[in-house]
Amino acid sequence: MTLRSILLFVVAALFEIGGAWLVWQGLREHRGWAWIGAGVIALGLYGFVATLQPDAEFGRVLAAYGGVFVAGALAWGVVVDGYRPDRYDVAGALVCLAGVGVIMYAPRGDA
Repeated sequence: MTLRSILLFVVAALFEIGGAWLVWQGLREHRGWAWIGAGVIALGLYGFVATLQPDAEFGRVLAAYGGVFVAGALAWGVVVDGYRPDRYDVAGALVCLAGVGVIMYAPRGDA
């Protein structure tokens, strides 16, 4: 169940960050409406993928996803845009991912 949840977070991040990047490219880099449209579709798919999380608590899932987004956005920048994060970027991303672990995977009596 935890592995499925992590994979869903990764897929959601690819759709959301990729969608936002496509919109950015369409508007800021003047690549046109096709890029923007593809970005809007990807952002919609992100919303769909988020609903597939095993945890039924919307607030919990979205709060945890925020940490995944932070780390994923930095990783996207490295892979796609050649961004070089500094040690504070990396430390911040690790703190966020630790928060994801606590929010999503800490043992609870309600499960």
